[in-house]
Amino acid sequence: MADAQRAESRPSESRLAGPVRVVGAGLLGTSVALGLRSRGIEVILDDASPTHVAIARDLGAGRAAAPGDAPELVVVAVPPDVTARVVAAELDAYPDAVVTDVASVKAGILAELVAAGADVSRYIGSHPLAGRERGGPLSARADLFAGRPWVVAAHDAISYRRASAVDDLILDLGATLVEMTPEEHDRGVALISHVPQVVSSVMARRFIDAPNAALGLAGQGVRDVTRIAASDPDLWVQILGANAEPVHDILLAFRDDLDRFIAALEAPTAPGARRQVAEELAGGNTGVARLPGKHGTDKRFTTVIVMVDDRPGQLARLLAEIGEIGVNLEDLRLEHSPGRQVGLAEVQVVPEAAARLTDELAARGWRIAG
Repeated sequence: MADAQRAESRPSESRLAGPVRVVGAGLLGTSVALGLRSRGIEVILDDASPTHVAIARDLGAGRAAAPGDAPELVVVAVPPDVTARVVAAELDAYPDAVVTDVASVKAGILAELVAAGADVSRYIGSHPLAGRERGGPLSARADLFAGRPWVVAAHDAISYRRASAVDDLILDLGATLVEMTPEEHDRGVALISHVPQVVSSVMARRFIDAPNAALGLAGQGVRDVTRIAASDPDLWVQILGANAEPVHDILLAFRDDLDRFIAALEAPTAPGARRQVAEELAGGNTGVARLPGKHGTDKRFTTVIVMVDDRPGQLARLLAEIGEIGVNLEDLRLEHSPGRQVGLAEVQVVPEAAARLTDELAARGWRIAG
């Protein structure tokens, strides 16, 4: 009867039947749980920290684990250095469940499970490329994964039928399913996530002994480059250690790129030096143009830069008036350096809407930069 009641209360678009057990009530685990609960799916919470479970439960993310639980799917959301051990324990504890994890490395975890003799016919790794600067259950959001890529790292030991539970999870949470092998995934995230973290951190280290006067000049460019340098060092030691080989290889190639720049700048007036610098910079233009746009598409947007007075409510008024004009806001960036009385809101819209948005905002009294 309870199962029937859950099925009746579950929205028709939900693919999972549940219950789903979530191990690790941090940012990702609690966000998974909140997203599933918003679809009426029963969620069971577990974590080494009773406080995290209590907070997640109070947020409406699910209930605490209890004897007799029989989950359809287990989602392991714990630090990378313990992921394989926790996955193995969950496979043993719930022999009828499919188990996935959301760690940011995949090949090493699968290899560790195989070496330990775990039943990987019920395990398939996955990785949602979503997150926030802050961790913990209080930072969780039910829509954290909406429109974001979520990799399923397929391997030969699990059948398509069993793996479909993880596909259902991803689609229920509104993410975009991407299929890769574990090795393809690890090389991919080394390039688009792990090496950028290293580069950002190394650049930010230059600020430690920098004069205050120089730091006072900081604008949006340097903040963009170093934003992720504020990430948790303990977590990144685990991630980089688990994915060391591809990160190492890309950093070697990056060092070669830097060496070409350095050589050109050692004698900037020498024949060919300026051409070398120009070619390196143009290569960056070509590379960044290959990055997909919103929701993984190749659609490009036009930026309208609006000057926003540093007064309460001004940004909210701008967003409301963009909505009144009837233009969809594709992305938004803010630049507001200390000591300035205005901020710059970089509003991204489809190219065909840019002229109308500019004209109508100007008619409403907004100052358009550029």
